[in-house]
Amino acid sequence: MTLDRRDFLAACSRAGITSALLPGVLYTLAAQAQEPASAAKANPLPKITPEMLDQAAILAGVGPFTADQKKMMLDGLADQRDSYEPIRALKMANSVPPAFVFHPMPAGAKPQTRQFVLQGGSPRVAEFPTGSSIEDLAFEPVANLGAYLRAGKITSLALTQMYLARLKRYDAKLHFVVTLTEERALAQAKAADAELAAGRHRSPLHGIPWGAKDLLAVKGYPTTWGAGGFEHQSFDEDATVVQRLDLAGAVLVAKFSLGALAMGDKWFGGRTRNPWNPEQGSSGSSAGSASAVAAGCVGFAIGSETLGSISSPCTRCGTTGLRPTFGFVPRTGAMALSWTMDKLGPIARSVEDCALVLEIIHGPDFKDAAVMVASDFHWDPRMNLHNFRIGYLKSEFDPPPPLKLLEPEPNETADEKKKREDRNAAMKEARKRRDYDRRYELAALDKLRAMGIALNPVELPKLPYDAMESLLLAEAAASFSDLTLSGRDRLLTEQGVEDWPNIFRLARFYPAVEYIQANRARTLAIQQVSALFQQVDIIITPSTQTQLTATNLTGHPALILPNGLRGPDAPKPPKIDDGDSDDIGGPGTPVSLTFLAGHYQDAKLAAFAALYQEATNFHKSHPKLD
Repeated sequence: MTLDRRDFLAACSRAGITSALLPGVLYTLAAQAQEPASAAKANPLPKITPEMLDQAAILAGVGPFTADQKKMMLDGLADQRDSYEPIRALKMANSVPPAFVFHPMPAGAKPQTRQFVLQGGSPRVAEFPTGSSIEDLAFEPVANLGAYLRAGKITSLALTQMYLARLKRYDAKLHFVVTLTEERALAQAKAADAELAAGRHRSPLHGIPWGAKDLLAVKGYPTTWGAGGFEHQSFDEDATVVQRLDLAGAVLVAKFSLGALAMGDKWFGGRTRNPWNPEQGSSGSSAGSASAVAAGCVGFAIGSETLGSISSPCTRCGTTGLRPTFGFVPRTGAMALSWTMDKLGPIARSVEDCALVLEIIHGPDFKDAAVMVASDFHWDPRMNLHNFRIGYLKSEFDPPPPLKLLEPEPNETADEKKKREDRNAAMKEARKRRDYDRRYELAALDKLRAMGIALNPVELPKLPYDAMESLLLAEAAASFSDLTLSGRDRLLTEQGVEDWPNIFRLARFYPAVEYIQANRARTLAIQQVSALFQQVDIIITPSTQTQLTATNLTGHPALILPNGLRGPDAPKPPKIDDGDSDDIGGPGTPVSLTFLAGHYQDAKLAAFAALYQEATNFHKSHPKLD
């Protein structure tokens, strides 16, 4: 007799089987014997056999099952496999979220809920550089450009035409433009000039040209997500962030590249390049946004981060990026990769510029359910730095442990020896680069102490953050389930072991029970990392992977800013940029530093980081492009 779902689950429980992976594994194993997806209806899936169940149990890490247990399970597993089809037939769009909402605050915590106010003083009055041409302003910060526009020293149209010309000139070298929005931009610039001439000042961004990462929908233009097979995709409504910047009077000039489906810097049009060293990629996935800002081709840009996609390209390209608290900026109209980790934020040439942008784009839109907290953004660059309690991740600044090289294996073949030696050589070079960059990180601590700031050592809680990354991969596989099931994943440019097609396939073997267990571990991470910010207001850290993984999982805000340029004695970059490391730029390229804060303390984070940035002026260095 065929069991219904409730009877089946009860039977599994009696048999001591708790993994929710088995039906999914069985489906996959059965599908391996199938024709392509287009022939599925004509060729129904094979019957599930006890042998299949044995294989699935190995993958799930459960069992082995007795013959009686397997017999009891078979009909129920077949029913559960059949239940996948009606849901798959819905063909849900990427924009449809799951029926749960992630909030990063620990239980009992209360965010600020005052009115949105930017209190950075009166609008800046900046002295226009004597004898400057419009192109001499290409690297000026947004705050200065806004002052020139309000004073009538320049026009938005001239500024827009200058940036469009630079985008066209340098795209051949850096490959950061997916689509120029030229017609839209010129119309917006003319409208901005008319309003400014009439005395209407919408915001500090009024008349400022900007660029959008091409996962943000813009009506009338393609939104490609950087991926083969999506080149002609379009949407009928602008993303919320685009709408808000339009209302602020900002001028959208381009949609910038991202690695395909928000991974890395390789997209269907090639590889976006680092303006400081065009032989290398710009890192990703906000590849074009960081590259274009660094190259002086736009006033600011919007990027996104799920696990490093603002931090990494800002580190590589020497820009300033503000990754907001999760749930601070609505993602409506943006490609979904991970509903519990995706964040939108500004990339600019200064902390102040990032703050001016975040003031415009943050707050609920009543469409993105994750953005429910009406938290204040009260940024004041005149804050007294001595009111801050400052911590630093001590172990991240300490010398790393001795390098453990691979030892020869017994009966090692010549090929195995070569691979081992190559791997050891690569580890030695990576250690040289890390040791070199540490001097900049230690110098930052010295500078802060010289500014009269007491630094308190803190450490991240010891938790398995890397193991929790599977949450992202499972959600990403669900976001793009149709690619895997239809075989359209073959259209993506990158098809290696660490690329999306393979990752999406692997994620289908991730048990639902383990997904929930990882989320429970994530609750511990949120509680314990949040507890650090009861001790200190700001934490300073190298832009390294451990804190990056931890704070993306916990939803804490981060500000990444340039921290100097490597000298001529820096280790030379590797011949091949494999995209795994952001510290391979070589002589004359930027290094970065990261500042962290508590949930919804983005304004406090920006205020302190701005003080450090103005004291060092590293953000005023720019790459030589010609």
